[in-house]
Amino acid sequence: MVSVVPSVTNEQNVQRATGRQPMSRGQESLTIYYDGSCPLCLAEIHVLTARNRRGLMNFIDIGDKAFADTGHPVSCAEAMAKMHGRLGDGQLLVGVPVFAEAYRRADLEFLAWLFSRAWTRPILDIGYGWFARYRHSISRVIGPPLLHLARWWNPAKQERPAK
Repeated sequence: MVSVVPSVTNEQNVQRATGRQPMSRGQESLTIYYDGSCPLCLAEIHVLTARNRRGLMNFIDIGDKAFADTGHPVSCAEAMAKMHGRLGDGQLLVGVPVFAEAYRRADLEFLAWLFSRAWTRPILDIGYGWFARYRHSISRVIGPPLLHLARWWNPAKQERPAK
């Protein structure tokens, strides 16, 4: 007798790795609020933009003069203090969960899994809190080379990512 083993799809692997339901074609979008004056932050956005093949992420520079006038659910001061994101259903995410959701949509399964684990959250929350506070100082040292690398990796997006 021949046994048939059902094939495991990539979506099932994602569900096992992240503990979340797989994303369907109609998956909700994620709007990411970022600091465009921070080269390190901008490098991360370039990488995410390059991996946004399914068009599930939108990027909004909180330093843009029009930001305050557009009625976003987060103030510029709040967004400068910590990374914010908004899911398509309106749910606001703050800090490490934004990265987990962004990496899921960028098909970076291992990073999505790592950033969504309960056991990594205390360490990531502390590390991210420290980084967010000192990101401009850190970014002055390592931001420009990382931004250059991110632009090289995604040559179609030399300037700020599209909003």
